[in-house]
Amino acid sequence: MHSVSVALIDSNNLFRQGLKALLADQEFQITREASSLSAALSMSAEENPPQLLLVDPAGMGDSVQVVQTLKTTLPDARVVLLTGKLDGEVMAKAIQAGADGFLMKDMSVEALAQSLRLVMLGEKVLPSDLAALLISGRMNGSSMELPVSRKGVSQREAQILRCLLNGDSNKLIANQLNITEATVKVHLKSLLRKIDASNRTQAAIWGLNNGFGEGGTFAAN
Repeated sequence: MHSVSVALIDSNNLFRQGLKALLADQEFQITREASSLSAALSMSAEENPPQLLLVDPAGMGDSVQVVQTLKTTLPDARVVLLTGKLDGEVMAKAIQAGADGFLMKDMSVEALAQSLRLVMLGEKVLPSDLAALLISGRMNGSSMELPVSRKGVSQREAQILRCLLNGDSNKLIANQLNITEATVKVHLKSLLRKIDASNRTQAAIWGLNNGFGEGGTFAAN
């Protein structure tokens, strides 16, 4: 993926500087910063506006209004909410308002970068457990507590998960683990079901967030 210009909108200067440094080696380059929504809106007048907006709406008013305003002012930019507070109803309304993603500030840099790659490919990205509840219609409060992440990943599934983090194909995984491709597919299907992931990329993001990424780097296919 080519370099993506990012505008980081967050009232916390220390957080902005920290994330800018952490993303320095990624294709996502924070080229603009703003501490308020009004300051961010001025970017629409620039010759080369940012391609991606990362925004923490805390202190900026209603999240839905923030998303709608940014989408109207910078229609060609992707908008991702990056927050420290997970609220199911707010997330659902923000996605419906046009947000391209809803991510948490406590995720790893690798998981953040992979999530942003998905966003730039046109996918909606949000916490997997919350996405499952949203899809099933079991969200009925202004705030909610996420269920405990499902464990029970077998040793073989853990091996396959680490291979996914390296971007390995089923054939390569089978060769490395000395099993058939059919067996890999069976284990992979079981793994996806256990962690509520719908594809290999989501599984890789889950693995990064749950300690399976030691020494691994994920390459999107």
